[in-house]
Order: sequence, then C-alpha cells, then structure tokens
Amino acid sequence: MTKQIRVLIADDHTIVRSGVRMLLEAEPGIAVVGEAVDGRQAIELTRQLQPDVVLMDIGMPDVDGLEATSRIKAQWPDVSVLALTMHRSEEYFFEMLKKGASGYLLKGAETSDLIHAVRVVAGGEVFLYPTMAQKLVRDYVNLKGGETAVDPQLSPRENEILHLLAQGYSNKEIADKLVISASTVHTHRTNLMQKLGLSSRHELIQYARQRGLL
Repeated sequence: MTKQIRVLIADDHTIVRSGVRMLLEAEPGIAVVGEAVDGRQAIELTRQLQPDVVLMDIGMPDVDGLEATSRIKAQWPDVSVLALTMHRSEEYFFEMLKKGASGYLLKGAETSDLIHAVRVVAGGEVFLYPTMAQKLVRDYVNLKGGETAVDPQLSPRENEILHLLAQGYSNKEIADKLVISASTVHTHRTNLMQKLGLSSRHELIQYARQRGLL
C-alpha cells in the first residue's frame, strides 16, 4: 500500500487553510494532519505530528514563514517545506530557498499545480512555480556575469526598499506601495546606508544600479 503524504498547512487566514485542506483531502494519497495559524504553531505541530510536507505561508504574525522554515529544517531536515504565498518578489523567493524550502508556489496557481508541488517535494525533489524558476535562472546568469539580483547582506525588506529607491520612488510612495509608514521607510533607509557605508540617497541609488539590483 502506498504511504500517504502527511501535510501540515501553515497560514494565518482561516479561509485559505480551509480551502487548501479541501483541495488536498480530495486527492488520493494525501492527508492533511494539522493546521497552524502562525510560524510558532507550525514549528510545534511539526514536532508533534511529523508531517512529510509543511505548506508554509510567509507573511504570518509572531514567527513568520521564513523563520519557521529555518527552524523546522534545522530540527527536522527530512520534513519538506513548500512555500505557498502571495509574494512574487525575488527577495522572499531566494530567502525561502536559503532557509531550506523545497519549493515555492504562488497562491494564484492552479489546483493541479498545488497537488503536483506537494507530491514533488514529498518525494524529496524541488518544485518551483514557472515564473519563479525564471527568476532563479536569471539570477544564476547574473551571478555568472559577476552581478547579483539581490544583496545577501540585506534583509528581504531592505532589498525591496533599495529596489524601489533605485527606481526613483520617494519615501511616501514606497510607504504607500508596501503599506507601511513613511517613518518606517526612513528607518530602513538609514539602516541601509549604515550597512552599506553610504551617506546619501544618491549613493544608495548608484549602489543599487551598480550591483544590478533593478
């Protein structure tokens, strides 16, 4: 008898968890063994339930999906983590892979993609949604050419803000796009300059363009 794939769903939205559970449980050979509302609970339920696959949202309260993935892979390396997220940005994509995720799937994907992705990562392989796979290939090409699409010393949010600054957006425009306060953008910009040893917005923009961060 074929072993069932045991799945834990981690997402802070009840309607998403319910919908994903319904889709997965309609498939033969897949069983949803639990649901977590945040990263901290995902870690605890992974310890208790020992799932084969954790479907991991990124933007969750308390402990986010990035940190939860890192902790889960450190403690239970045989558990596969599949990111299921609305985030299309390269920063989150590459950061999840660095944390140990075996796949990255967008919430707008087809049901067949979700089922296929779960089966692929449960088998110990890697699944990347086509548009995200293109980003990986492009980043590899950039690295071969001496450039990189992201700066590894910066956080995903800092890279995101650096990209927007380089595109000419003001602090207020960035705040509006990211749904954060202008003061938070200012704080990130200050941290960016300190980390990179730069002293002005102009130098930040020049740095981003020189590094191929656009």
